This record gives sequence, C-alpha cells and structure tokens, in this order.
Amino acid sequence: MNELFYKTLKMISIDSLAVEFGGVTLFKDISFAINEKDRIALMGKNGAGKSTLLKIIAGAQKPTAGRITAPKEAVIAYLPQHLMTDNSRTVFEEAAQAFSEMISMKNELEELNEQLTIRTDYESPEYYQIIERVSALSEKIYSTEEVNYDELIEKTLLGLGFLRTDFQRPTSEFSGGWRMRIELAKILLQQPDLILLDEPTNHLDIESIQWLESFLVKNSKAVIIISHDRAFVDNITTRTIEVTMGRIYDYKVNYSHYLELRKERREKQQKAYEEQQKMIAETQDFIERFKGTYSKTLQVQSRVRMLEKLEIVEVDEIDNSRLRLKFPPAPRSGTYPVIAENIEKYYENFLVFSDASFSIQRGEKVAFVGKNGEGKSTMVKAIMNEIEFEGRLQLGHNTMIGYFAQNEASLLDEELTVFQTIDDIAKGEIRTKIKDILGAFMFGGDDWDKKVRVLSGGERTRLAMIKLLLEPVNLLILDEPTNHLDMRTKDILKQALLDFDGTIIVISHDRDFLEGLVTKVYEFGNKRVKEHLEGITEFLQRKKMETLRQLEAK
Repeated sequence: MNELFYKTLKMISIDSLAVEFGGVTLFKDISFAINEKDRIALMGKNGAGKSTLLKIIAGAQKPTAGRITAPKEAVIAYLPQHLMTDNSRTVFEEAAQAFSEMISMKNELEELNEQLTIRTDYESPEYYQIIERVSALSEKIYSTEEVNYDELIEKTLLGLGFLRTDFQRPTSEFSGGWRMRIELAKILLQQPDLILLDEPTNHLDIESIQWLESFLVKNSKAVIIISHDRAFVDNITTRTIEVTMGRIYDYKVNYSHYLELRKERREKQQKAYEEQQKMIAETQDFIERFKGTYSKTLQVQSRVRMLEKLEIVEVDEIDNSRLRLKFPPAPRSGTYPVIAENIEKYYENFLVFSDASFSIQRGEKVAFVGKNGEGKSTMVKAIMNEIEFEGRLQLGHNTMIGYFAQNEASLLDEELTVFQTIDDIAKGEIRTKIKDILGAFMFGGDDWDKKVRVLSGGERTRLAMIKLLLEPVNLLILDEPTNHLDMRTKDILKQALLDFDGTIIVISHDRDFLEGLVTKVYEFGNKRVKEHLEGITEFLQRKKMETLRQLEAK
C-alpha cells in the first residue's frame, strides 16, 4: 500500500483565519502551514475551536475571514465526531465507495465499448462523441496505476477489526462504533494528502487502534488529530498545535513534550504578568500622588500616556470552569429492575449472543464490557424494548429508564440553539430552571443562543446529558458516556453516578471511569454473557490484564 501514498504533498496553508459566532470571536488571525509527513495533534480545552478549525480545513464550514490554500489536486479526507453511514449497502460496498469515481468510470467505459460494438451509425455525430468519450475515459483510467481494489478494501477492513463474514452484512446491523470504522476505512482507502480525524479512537478496540497507529505512521502523508487518548496521540504525532484564547501556539514536538513546554510558557507569562501589574500599580500610585503637583506635571502626563499605550500581558487560560452535576433522587423501583432469562438475538443468520440470563438488583451499579460487536448495545436495546429477541426480559415494578445512547450527541437537532434544545423537551416546573441547569453544565449566557452545529464534541455530550436530569429516573443506562469528555468532566460525571441512589448499567471501555464505580461486571464475548460478582479492578486482575483494551484484543 506504500506505493499508493508516494505522491508528494505540496504545502497546505491556513492564512489569517477568523471565526465569529453571534458576535463572539472563537479565534482570529490564525496562520500555519501543513507539510508532508506532518502529524499534528490539535489541542485545547472543550469549546476552544478545535473541531471548528478541522471542519474549516476540510471545507465543511466557512470561516468568517481568512482562507485555506491547497493544491488543486490535493485530497483532504475528514472523519467527524458524529456521522451517519448509508444503510442500503453491505460493509464491503460501503467501503468501496472510496473508489466510486474510478469504478463508475470503468463501468461507463464498459458500457460505451459495448455500444460501439453494436452501433452501425459510424458517420453520426453521436458515434464520434462516444469515441471521444471512450478516449478521454481510457486516458484517465490508464494514467492511474492499476490497483486491486478488492484486496485493498479487504486489507483495510480486516485491519480495522472486521471479519470476512462481516463483509456482506448490511451496515444497518452494525453499532455506531462499527459504522465509524467503515467511514474510517473509506477515508484511508482514498489515499488522501491530508487526513483529519476528530476523536477517531472512541469506537476502536486495542487491536484496531494499534493498526491505525501503524497505518498513519507508515502510510499517511499528513494528519491532524483531535483526541483525548494520550497514548494514541503520543504514538502518532510529531507536532502539537494548541488553540487557546482565540489564537494558536505551534510546537514542533509530541503531546507529552508539549505539556512540559506549555507549563514553562504559562509560568513565564505569569511572571511577566505579575511584574507588569506591579509596575502598573506603582505608576498609578505615582500619578495619584503627584497629579496636582505643578513640578511633576510632565512626568504625570508621560506616565498616563504610557499606561494608555501599554499592552497588557495575558496569561493563557487554564480551564477552571467546573461542571456541577447531580442527578435527581431516584423514585423507588421494584427489588429487581431488570431480569433477563435465556435471551437470544440473531441478525438474520448472525448470532449475537444466546442463553443470556442475569438479574440486576435495585441500587446496583454494573458494567457491560467486551469487544465491540459482541452485543453490549444490542442487550441495551433489548432492555429498552427497541428490538425483537428470543427469551424473557422483565422490567421491575415502577422502573423508569433514563437512557444515554452511544450516539446521543449526534442525534441533537443541529439547527436548534442550546437553549431551544432543552426548552423543547423540558416540561412542567423544570422549565423555570433551564438557565440554572445550563449554567451547571458550563453553558453560560453567551452560549445559550449558539446553534448545536457549532458546538464541540464535549459540549454536545454535555448538552445531551442534560436530558437525563429533566425527569426523575431510577435506572440509568449509559452507553459510552465518556466519549468526547475531558478527564475532569469524566471525574465529575463519575462522582455524580456514585452519588445517584438508583440503578446503573454502563457500557464503557474506560477502566479509570469504571474503577470504584461498578460492583458487578457482565462480560460479553463468544456469543455469551458472563456475570462476574466483582469490581472492574478485580475482574482485570483475575484475567491478568491491565486495561479493558486487552480484553478486546483476546
């Protein structure tokens, strides 16, 4: 595959970029260049503008000012945080869309050659037009290196964790995480000059992450990545661009080294700021003391002018905003909110799991863990009564479910504002508290009129999570709730869940998040669901594993 990526990438330039939303400047006068072999980590707090910058480079969003300059033939491929894959195709057919232009040209050439063999109007203008089109298509096709597309598609899908038996299954049978992999396969197969990835590891198991790391290091020409996965970012990137306070800092180092340099930068800024503030205070004191003294008039005026022209040293922000999250008291449910007996689920001829039996007691906090595609989200759909299945699944008396789906953030209406999103679904007395709730979730007054489409992944996730607070529930089902959340926000969510007095089912790959939160683990794998009466730490120790990613690799 290396040969396919051999073309030289000419520089892509970002010049004087600025973005404003509703009079608020997200960033301004941003300029940098992307060169071949650049592997860039785009860093900054949630809402700083990282995803917006990626969308602008991808051409999916227009800046308020500035421009992106790229060679005419450059291919820029973009994997957003939230996407929907076509349901009408198989996995293989959807991946093959990466070559749709070439495949359609070959099909057209075949049809035109067929026409030339059966037509007899050799002197007609139509016949000449067909010959000209055949010539043009042939030149295009034969100027491109002959490629075995089926082999490339197969290699890429297998690398991303698909089985050969998955290739002919409809994409509709796959969870959001697997659809994300299909989209990623299409991007990698396009052989792009620049790959833009927004949180690509959220839906990947350890084997697929390692394959993607290797692919990007060996085969990509240029990459820009937004990710909260520190190990992934460190293994791939050689350059870090931080977006903060409307501007950027460009470091020619990986993420870990960048953290050290950023700390040094902020310490220097803080020192310069304190020295300047001391000088300003002393100057103002001089002005106040001598402003009525004739002999000091010139000196006072000079110092006043100096203060007016002084450019104040700014200390780059440290994200001190804090999410305040507390779930409403849970109404009392029956003793066993969920009882499952001999649950079996097929998608056509594909068995997801069989003979799954378990019961979850009121107040328990349990984890569903296992490799992607083993049925965790499918079991949740069964509990929610959203799919048909064999066996018996009973919800206890007065069980009230609050559900956070894996793709919850992508289901938000992008044309609504932050305030409208909550106002449209809030009912009764809670409507009088919408602004308080938004404030608790770090949406200040300036954010209320923002459209959902301009929010970052972390902001969308926080907004989607508010829905869980609008009505009292006693069974929380959370499917990958920490995707797109930074470390501090994860900790706050975890504490809120520990304080919640109802029952919790959480699907997560995040060991740190589950540690100390759950007291029972349901392991999905090999078409079975196995119950472990222990926390996540004991579960992994008994399996001699360090992380849940290792479980997925088995």
